[in-house]
Amino acid sequence: MLNLINSIVARAKADRQRIVLPEGTEERTLKAANQILTDEVADLILLGDPTEIAEAAAKWGLGNINKATIINPLNHPKKEEYTQLLFDIRKSKGMTMEQAATLVENPLYLGCLIIKNGDADGQLAGARNTTGDVLRPALQIIKTVPGITVVSGAMLLLTHAPEYGQNGLLLMGDVAVTPVPTAEQLAQIAVCTAQTAKAVAGIEEPKVALLSFSTKGSAKHELVDKVVEAVKLTKELDPNLQVDGELQADAALVPEIGQSKAPGSTIAGHANVLIVPSLEVGNISYKLVQRLGHADAIGPILQGIARPVNDLSRGCSIEDVYRMIAITANQAIAAKKG
Repeated sequence: MLNLINSIVARAKADRQRIVLPEGTEERTLKAANQILTDEVADLILLGDPTEIAEAAAKWGLGNINKATIINPLNHPKKEEYTQLLFDIRKSKGMTMEQAATLVENPLYLGCLIIKNGDADGQLAGARNTTGDVLRPALQIIKTVPGITVVSGAMLLLTHAPEYGQNGLLLMGDVAVTPVPTAEQLAQIAVCTAQTAKAVAGIEEPKVALLSFSTKGSAKHELVDKVVEAVKLTKELDPNLQVDGELQADAALVPEIGQSKAPGSTIAGHANVLIVPSLEVGNISYKLVQRLGHADAIGPILQGIARPVNDLSRGCSIEDVYRMIAITANQAIAAKKG
């Protein structure tokens, strides 16, 4: 795992991105930010009262916080400019200028407006806020990638089974956002998770398996039909993507089983990106792998938003925040490359 984290951090250092931290007075966020600034992993924009941030930094001995750009959401030079931007984006939905002026003081909205205005490259929040609160302004302001309508979450799984995935590394999606995706949404999740595999995990050739309880027609059910349709739509969305399905998990991962159940498939037995048919399956699966297999699970990494906005668990550690800042920077680098 250390090698992967080191690679993610090294890529971020080599092309420093501007990452907004809306929870700029939160203890774990500030401590992680100080280390990010010390290590020169990213340029940070902290949202919060400057006096409160300075007092917290002094209290916890965070000597490099002053290297961040600190913006007070209640009073800063671009407040009117961002208010106008929010009004222009949301007026068709009935937003008034007065409502925009109030919302622009909300750090989660302000962070997304800073990104939308081209003044930052990504955002990380969630140590204090719910996933819904983090996602809402992102979807209203930054919106989704062209051609993508669904936001999803990928989990990096670093297992102790080097014979599977890419030397034991696998990505699984969606494990965070969409409870029962349609075939169209599953296809989008597959494409986005493959992009995350490239941008964050450094997997140059994602091999994507859409999972089911059936392999190549071994079972008949409308749930299987949905996965079969999703495979077809994935190939239409990204004709260059290596993808196959429907595959059972063992057929996707184990070469001899893949060869037996899906002869001729270049993905069966060699998958490093696993797309699950529902959020229920994804959440249960990754937690079983994490706990029973003692795998390291990093994420969820949100995907599908036009510029990266990531969500932390409210139980996150300082290390979690540090990693996710570096991951967000990696996504921002990839987003700029298109």
